[in-house]
This record gives sequence, C-alpha cells and structure tokens, in this order.
Amino acid sequence: MWEAIEGRLPRSDVRTAVDTVNSMLPPPEALPEPDWRAELAKKTRAVVGLCRMLTSTIEFGANAEGAPVLAAMKALGEQLAAEARWSTKNPRIHPEVVTGPWKHLVFGHPARPDGAVDRGAYIFCVLEQFCRHLKHREIYADASTRYRNPQARLLDGAEWEAVKDDVLTTLGLPENPDALLASHVTDLDEALKYVAGGLAANADVRVDEAGRIHVTSDKAVQGPPSLVDLRKRVAAMLPRVDIGEQILEVMGWVPEFLESLTALSGGAARMADLNVTAAAALTVQALNIGYGPVCTPGVPALERRRIGHVGRTYLRAAGYTDANPHLIAQQAGIGFARALGGGMVAAIDGMRFVVPVPSLMARPNRKFFGPKRGMTWLNEISDQAFGIGYKTVAGTDRDCLHAIDLFFNTGAGPVNLPEVLVTDTGSYSDLVFGIASLLRVDYRPALADLPDQKGWRTKADADYGPLNTFARGKLDLGKVRRHWGEILRLIATIYTSTVSASDLVRALQRGGHPTALGEAIATYGRIRKTFHLLQVIDSEAYRRGIKGMRNLQEGRHALAEKIFHGRRRELFQRYREEMEDQLGALGIVLNCVVLWNTVYIDAALNRLRAQGYPVRDEDVARLSPFMRKHINVHGKYSFTPVGPAGPVKVPRPTRGQPLIAGFRSNAGPPPKIVAASALGRASALGMYVRRKLLIIDPQAIELAGWQAATAA
Repeated sequence: MWEAIEGRLPRSDVRTAVDTVNSMLPPPEALPEPDWRAELAKKTRAVVGLCRMLTSTIEFGANAEGAPVLAAMKALGEQLAAEARWSTKNPRIHPEVVTGPWKHLVFGHPARPDGAVDRGAYIFCVLEQFCRHLKHREIYADASTRYRNPQARLLDGAEWEAVKDDVLTTLGLPENPDALLASHVTDLDEALKYVAGGLAANADVRVDEAGRIHVTSDKAVQGPPSLVDLRKRVAAMLPRVDIGEQILEVMGWVPEFLESLTALSGGAARMADLNVTAAAALTVQALNIGYGPVCTPGVPALERRRIGHVGRTYLRAAGYTDANPHLIAQQAGIGFARALGGGMVAAIDGMRFVVPVPSLMARPNRKFFGPKRGMTWLNEISDQAFGIGYKTVAGTDRDCLHAIDLFFNTGAGPVNLPEVLVTDTGSYSDLVFGIASLLRVDYRPALADLPDQKGWRTKADADYGPLNTFARGKLDLGKVRRHWGEILRLIATIYTSTVSASDLVRALQRGGHPTALGEAIATYGRIRKTFHLLQVIDSEAYRRGIKGMRNLQEGRHALAEKIFHGRRRELFQRYREEMEDQLGALGIVLNCVVLWNTVYIDAALNRLRAQGYPVRDEDVARLSPFMRKHINVHGKYSFTPVGPAGPVKVPRPTRGQPLIAGFRSNAGPPPKIVAASALGRASALGMYVRRKLLIIDPQAIELAGWQAATAA
C-alpha cells in the first residue's frame, strides 16, 4: 500500500497532512455543545438517594466484564454517604470506569491538575455504566426474576443428568460433536458446488463483477379468473356480524374458551350470562374503546359495573394462554384450515404501538413513533393464519433477542411446536441461527441485503467458481468443539424453558460482541445460515414460501389495525402486565374472528360445491381467512346469543369431517335481541336472516339483509 502511495507523494508529505488534519480535529473525548450529559450532570438530586442505598439494599453480582462497574457503584454509595473529597486520589473514585465522552466532563478538558472530579458528571457516568451492564446481565441480582444471572441457571449437575438423555435424543445431538461436524462439512461443500454449477442456467440470479449475488425479485402471481370469482362469491356469502357476536358464537363452539378465563380467586364462576359479559369486556379491550358503546342499561349482563368487574377479574394473559390451544384445536379440523396449511410453519413479526403515557416499556423511535414513545407487540402465527403466541417488547428492541423465546413459550409444549420459523430481517443473527438449528428448528429469515451477505466454507482451498467471493468466510469449527459441552447445556436449558431464551441471548453478547460461548454458537449457526442463503439463491419456491408467510402475517396485522381502532390506536397502559392483558385480549379476539371466518368460509365452499360450482383446491388455498368487510367494529355493539336457546355447543370435528356450525334452520323465532339502539336491532336481525338464507340462496343475501334492516 505504501509503495503505491509513495509513487504519487513522498511519505513525509503524507505525514505532514495527517498531522495538520489531527490538529484541526477535537480529541476523541471532546463533545459538541450543547451536550445532554452536561445538562444531566446538574440533576444529581433526583438520583443521589437511589445511588446511596441501591447496592446496600440489593445484593448484586457480576461477571468479569461487569465487576469493575459494580465495584465503582458500591464505592459511589459509600462516597455519597461520607461526602469525602471528590478527587482521583480518593480510593472510592474509580477513574477506570469513566470512558468516552464522559471523560472531559468528569476530569475536565484539559484534566484538572489537582485531580478534582466533577461530582454530578461522575455520579451519572457510573449510573449509566451500571444500567448498561445490568441490561446485558453482566451485573445481575439473583433475587430478581428479570435481572438474575442467566448463565448461572444453566442446567448442571443432577438436573443436567436427569434430562440429558431425553433432550439429546429428541434433538438428535451427540455428546461428541466430531461426527456431526464432519457431516456438516461434507454437506456444505456439496451444496456450494451444486448451487455454483446451476448458476449459469438460473435466469433469476446474477453475479456482478465484484462477485456479489443478485436475485431478481419474484413477481406476484396474478390470481386466475376462477380465484377472483371465488373470492367475490365467498365474500358475498359471509353474513354481516358485530364483532361481539362473533366472540359469543365462538364461545358456544368451544366451551373450554370460557372455562379457561378463571377468576383471580380461583373459584368457579357463578354469575349468569358470564359469556355475554366476557364478550363485552373482550370487545372493550380488543377495540381499545370505552364502556359506553357496549353497555345496555337494564340488561344485567351488559351493565357497566359488571363488565368492568369481569374485565378486571377474569380477563388476564394467563387465561388467554390456557384458552388458545382449544381454539387452535377447533380450527385445525376444518377443511378450509387444512387447505391453508398443516400448522407446522410459523411466522414471527411485530406490531408497533404508541404509548402516550409514562411507561418503562415505552422507548423512542422516530421511524415508528415520531416524536412519541412506543412498544412492540411481537406475535407468532401458524400457516393456518392462527395466532399461537405473543410477547410484549419494550420499545423496538431487536426481534432476534425474543424470537426463540417466543417460539418456545407459546403454551403448546415442545411436542407440538412448528418445524419451520419465518421471520423478517430484524430477527436475524448468526447466534439465533445457531440456537434455532441446534433446537431442530428450520429457521428462515427474510434477508433484505442479499448481495452483501457472506457465505461460509470449511475448506479454504476449495474452488466454488462464481460463489468463491460469496463463500469468503472461513469457519473455525474448533470453537464449537471446545465449547460443545456448554452448548448442550445451554440448548437443553432453553428447550426445557428453565431460562428465558432472550436472557441467554443477551448474556451471550457484550455490547454487540459475543462471548466465547456465543461465538461458538454463532459459528455453528453460520453453517445453517449458508444453507439458507444457498436455498434463497437456488429455489424460487423457497423464496415464495417465505414471502407467503410474511404476507399472511401482514394480513393479520391489517385485521388487527381494523379491530384495535379506538383512541387513535394508542396503548394507554403503563405497566408490562397491563399491556400483556390488553394485547392478549386483542390476540384472542383476532383468533375468534379467524375461527369464525374459517367456519363460515368452509361452509360457503361446501355450499358452492353442492350447487355444482367448480371449486378448485389451488384457489381455496389462496383465499384469505382475514376477510373483514362483513365485520362491524364501529358504533353500538350487539351481543346476541346465536339461536333461540342461546349459544349452541358444536361438537369438535373429527378429521375429514368439516365443521359447519353457526348456520340455523328456518324453524323457531329470531333470537332475543340484546342491543341498545334501533340500528343494533336492525343489524342483529339482518344478521340472523342472512344466516338462514345462506343455506338457501347465496345470491339473495344482500337483498334480504337490506330488506330486514329496513323493516326493523
């Protein structure tokens, strides 16, 4: 390099130019004015009490990275109690923890000759360092459920021996990794050669002069006329309904739903019409509205006091987790749901909510929240469009910290977990690839920057032709071998849900840099990452599968936005538990809507087949279970039991037996209308008439509904 430079300029001239530039630049620790740190240092009164008693009240521990900061924090508490001289000569002052931009505020710029330390700047510098290390679990409190040391809770000793054989057999992991790694080396070499050999015939892939891989965007597949017509016919056959009536009807189909919503006291529910009140309370929380639109004076089940009592006593995140498997099982046996997928593919993505009230869960992000603060609702759905889990995340924390945690904590148990996990780019990291592949999860993140992605190889001298630049990374499998025992214990700990996966992922990274164990897992993950990249390059079907799940997730988010429409779609809960309860209500109501739509779409398809209409299986698979034009989420809400005797229990379908519940015969009078306005009565009566007509003449639905509403 110097030879090329000296061909143009003498080295002395280059050094003179560098010295000139350096003299014009401020030192690295200097700060532009004004600086938020300088303003913060003036507000020590707000934190002095906390710093004085924090480490004396709570017992903290630390690893090697966090030990100096913990020592400085403990000494800071003693210094504040004694108020001795604030100087570097004071043994209670730890200059080594003062780094970066804090230096010129703490020590002065230039440094004060007597070694004096700015009191306010030093307090906030140590406090900031303490919070950062606590967040990454380099400082921990064993008495805390959230901030305890995750690595200390890895399975060990008798606990590890008790589960080792079962976990390793289930996951197919050997105690000696040599044979497993050797097979990966062979498979990776063969895959690179196979894809490289097919690039010339792959019209969708281009390799530029720098050796970077470019894949042409897959164009959307236009729906055939048969699909367009089928969508119109099915949409016209769906009866118009209030969202509260959908919830009530689903409660009638799945009695375990209501039974799972237990009271805080643990006792059995004894109030009459609890299903109506619970549906009203769920509507309030899921739609983010007040009690006014759902209350009906004179109707005991819909009085404001009772709805509020049921919402506070029965509606909790734990109840939704218990109820959801019953809804999943109900949907899984329906023919339309089986046409969508087998339930073995999952997708994880997040919705952002502005939080306009003070909350530790609310963090700033101008891209998503503008000048306000907000949080993320990370949710997981199956390829049958059903929500199977969710997690509330502070601010816009990277999804990769929580994706595996959510995947293994849906309440379904490890036996019923999906086999494929699709996420967006935010959930991608080599470490997550490693953890997912060791847990036998086929991890398929969408990657937005494919040309800049680096593939990995195990053979440095192998020739992969046009993929040589792509496969420029060299794997050091020795790291995996050295830490294999710890890797097995960590994976078993996650698999048995002993420790939160997000806590372990944080503990394996220090400020974005992995620990030795984290680097070993990331090295293993790069093998699976390279396979994933090769499949993206080589297979259009593979890319479309990822895109299809991402589109399905976006469809659910669009339905959620329609439902959660009140208060400008802002979340007014202050605490994590309250957010989990309200967003859990939104999730369970979304699943009720999807189950209701699945039942009625399946019945509409069966009716069309009975009429001789040609229903193609490939068209059915592309119908959306998120149809929503027929659902009323505005105005006054009706909570009308379906049928003369109220909610009707529907037997759970067996495999091959479609569920067609919800359609009533022509016998019997219309159900009792529980609504507070003429508009509500018209809507409920129109709904009942349309449901009856659905099994007679689908073409008459709109006319009959209009006539019924007009007559009412």
